[in-house]
Amino acid sequence: MGFLKSCCDLVGELSPSAQNGTAKTNNPYIDAPQTGITRRYEFNISRGVIAPDGYEKRVMLVNDQFPGPLIEANWGDYIEVKVTNSIMDNPPEGTAIHWHGFLQTGTPFMDGVPGVSQCPIAPGKSFTYKFRAELYGSSWYHSHYSAQYSGGLQGPIVVYGPRNADYDIDLGPIMVGDWWHKDYYAVVKEIMAPYYDGTSSSDNNLINGKMNFDCSTVNAGDDTPCTDNAGVSKFKFTPGMTHRLRFINSGAEGTQRISIDEHNMTVIANDFVPIEPYDTQVITIGVGQRIDVIVHAHAEVGSAYWLRANISSCSSVKQPLAVAAIYYDGADDNSIPTSTPWNVPDPGTCANDDLELTKPFYPMELPEPSWTQHMDIGTTTNSSGNSLWEFGGVTARVDYNDPSLLKTDKSGFQFEPDYNVINYGSNTSVRIIVNNPGPSPHPMHAHGLNMYVLAAGFGNYSESTTVLNTKNPMRRDVQMVVSNGFIVVQMDATKNPGAWPFHCHVTWHSSAGFFSQLLFQPDELQTHQFEVPHDVRQTCQDWAEFTNTVVPDQIDSGL
Repeated sequence: MGFLKSCCDLVGELSPSAQNGTAKTNNPYIDAPQTGITRRYEFNISRGVIAPDGYEKRVMLVNDQFPGPLIEANWGDYIEVKVTNSIMDNPPEGTAIHWHGFLQTGTPFMDGVPGVSQCPIAPGKSFTYKFRAELYGSSWYHSHYSAQYSGGLQGPIVVYGPRNADYDIDLGPIMVGDWWHKDYYAVVKEIMAPYYDGTSSSDNNLINGKMNFDCSTVNAGDDTPCTDNAGVSKFKFTPGMTHRLRFINSGAEGTQRISIDEHNMTVIANDFVPIEPYDTQVITIGVGQRIDVIVHAHAEVGSAYWLRANISSCSSVKQPLAVAAIYYDGADDNSIPTSTPWNVPDPGTCANDDLELTKPFYPMELPEPSWTQHMDIGTTTNSSGNSLWEFGGVTARVDYNDPSLLKTDKSGFQFEPDYNVINYGSNTSVRIIVNNPGPSPHPMHAHGLNMYVLAAGFGNYSESTTVLNTKNPMRRDVQMVVSNGFIVVQMDATKNPGAWPFHCHVTWHSSAGFFSQLLFQPDELQTHQFEVPHDVRQTCQDWAEFTNTVVPDQIDSGL
């Protein structure tokens, strides 16, 4: 990727400047305009060989690209993506694409989770997703089939909407993520091997799919083609202008600490939620999270600075630092910046910024919870010696041939225990307390909704001592729970019937069973409105035919 100077607004009936209202007056959950526009895309998923840091690797690609193509829409538009699975050999694999952070209100079958909302798309077959951009901001799409997305199957999404802060130039999405040189499935086999300790260290860190790598550090006997100085991503700043940067942690495990030398950042959004702006020098962003910032270009024409992404010490990594070059207009774009990094030590906790700082721009009242549940994080070793995760006392695993949502019309809401489905019946608002007594932090992601984050801290949750923020609490779809810590979240259970995954977004943790499904309003799912679409049933028929002749090597949870 060359210079990214700006991310263009869509040509259509709606533009960011023309939207009615503001981020303060528009309810982001119910006020999306009826645009009457559908943004259509076609994705072809295939294998390929790339070297984003100079080290060649076999990967999954979207339209032969890594990261995949940018999806753009305006708030209220529909997005339609035809996905063709061309992973035909060595070996053939299924796939499914999750549209991270999209609510999927009324369209739970479009969530893109194999074994939950659909069967995988069989090799040689296609499936068309269609869903509404009910929220606006920055996000991404990725495979939810095993750990495929860590092998390249991912890309950015921008939904333009009302502003909560002024800026001049939108630099667009900046995907930051750890990078393994091994094939994704080789890492899964390593993680799932008997008597393995369950950890794996990434080899590098990438910004928009680029970073250098020192080829002299490869393991002895590794003859994989490797080129030094592969190059870094580059961005343009215009002096005197304010720029919007949309950071996305698209990695598999590493929590990122991002900064721009000698420039303050103003945080304006967490995930799909605009917040009251606040200034900082470093942002902490867990896997799956998005943080939007604005940066004033205060330096002179011809200046150059480093943008830095450091994987936190609470993560497992061999080479934690990624850099990208920011060149002001008039700078030599082949020069190496000599800027000075901020002196902000890494606390090593992987904690998100304090909840006192992160206040939604559009305030909402917290409903009274109709149900409160504890879901503890734990580990176990099965009879085969596999190290597994437990969530709420269950190690989860899905059946690709029998997705949860397709069972609701025939099973009477009876699920095998390892589906880890929690049926909340007609409850209106569910409060969940997640205790994490272990040494690993976890980015907890909820599908189909934004969580109210009422508390996050160290130690075990205590009803007598934990103070809950119930006045306009932070809302987001991924929240970090630190090691030996807890979070308290609350979820609206009436607005979006479905079976919604709630899981750790560390790829290797969800592969090893750290996954649950929250079943909301099951009676609604049996109405005509939620009848299983024909294309979803056809995808399951195609998958059944494929698996009659090829047995997928599902050694992990499937997710």
